[in-house]
Amino acid sequence: MRVISTPKKRFGQHFLHDRHVVERIIRAFSPRSGEQIVEIGPGRGALTGALLAHSLHLHAVELDRDLLTQLQATYGAYSGFCLHQGDALHFDFSRLVAPEKTDAKLRLIGNLPYNISTPLLFHLLDQSRCIHNMVFMLQKEVVDRLCAPPGGKEYGRLSVMIQWRCQVEKLFDVPPGAFTPPPKVISSVVRLTPYDQPLVSVHDAAVFAEVVRCAFSQRRKTLRNTLKELIAPDTMQKLGIDPIRRAETLTLAEFAMLANAVDKGAGSGG
Repeated sequence: MRVISTPKKRFGQHFLHDRHVVERIIRAFSPRSGEQIVEIGPGRGALTGALLAHSLHLHAVELDRDLLTQLQATYGAYSGFCLHQGDALHFDFSRLVAPEKTDAKLRLIGNLPYNISTPLLFHLLDQSRCIHNMVFMLQKEVVDRLCAPPGGKEYGRLSVMIQWRCQVEKLFDVPPGAFTPPPKVISSVVRLTPYDQPLVSVHDAAVFAEVVRCAFSQRRKTLRNTLKELIAPDTMQKLGIDPIRRAETLTLAEFAMLANAVDKGAGSGG
């Protein structure tokens, strides 16, 4: 008799079981034969089986060794299935690109553990050069932040960094009852499609990331205070950006202007 793994709280496990939701996700993802698909956190395999029904080359990355055993027993006979034991937060996804297809890119899918979703998204951004697109289930609050325009409380560092690198499309919400055990929050499915080039041009990506991080480090403070170690108020004024504004009011283009000014040494502290 096959033993079903009990959800582990330390891994943030909530297993999808609603077949209707699975079908909606697969339709939204629209997998095609011949594509290199990677599933992050397959869990008990709700999406795995549906993906393999399309006769795909499917890689699955799972941390939980108990689930690895179950997944191998259930899907190991599929010729296109390759199971990897590892932490997605540290996994090198670029090595899954077929060496004979140097111009090929991966398509990622998964019900991401809520407790690591933000750092995992940043990790994937670092590897976006090898990713065609991603369809993920996340906490609704996180998806709302990914999609948020400037000016609201949802708009923050995650919004800016993701929107700078990816087209973001919220697809639909998923109720707690679709999972075992049911989470205490509503979930949402989102599609992220990396741009060939970031949406706004910056001279130094690391400087841009640091400006964004510092600007949002104390949301209630003005740019004059949060960026005082990076750029002087008079430099902001020359760029047409009032230093008494707060980070949540800035557009991507304005963050790029600030970062490029820092990069050129146009201002520092003051």
